Amino acid sequence: MPLFSPRMDASPPEEVYRDGMMSSAATAPLRGETRYYRIGEVSRLTALKPFVLRYWETEFPMLEPVKSPSGHRLYRQEDVDLVLKIKRLLYDEGFTIAGARRHLRELASGGGETSDSGAHPAVWGDAPTTQLSRKMLLDLRDGLRSFLTLLEPK
Repeated sequence: MPLFSPRMDASPPEEVYRDGMMSSAATAPLRGETRYYRIGEVSRLTALKPFVLRYWETEFPMLEPVKSPSGHRLYRQEDVDLVLKIKRLLYDEGFTIAGARRHLRELASGGGETSDSGAHPAVWGDAPTTQLSRKMLLDLRDGLRSFLTLLEPK
């Protein structure tokens, strides 16, 4: 069965619907088919509010959940994985939305990871070290700010 995009005039596979109505059983995988998650399920899985997920759809063009004929968002597992990756980039690693979008585009195009500072990648080392170093530096910055507030005269 070919994949489809929410921008196409196609609908999700017929197996997703039961008697024209979507039920909780509609999100269960059928005969090895793709599992679909509703926005509320993705919200619970990722600990994000539904409005954040809808906003990210506008900011990250690669995040395209399938729309049912009634307009409900149906997320595939790869969409959920992408949401978790976006959340990690924004919340844990301190990327801006534009920076995270650029980073994901570079990964998708096979460009690998580059630093936002514009330094040559050889200076920064390999990708896991770059991610670890960025996280460590952000934590160090927060720790130093905490010490500064303790040292300030009252």
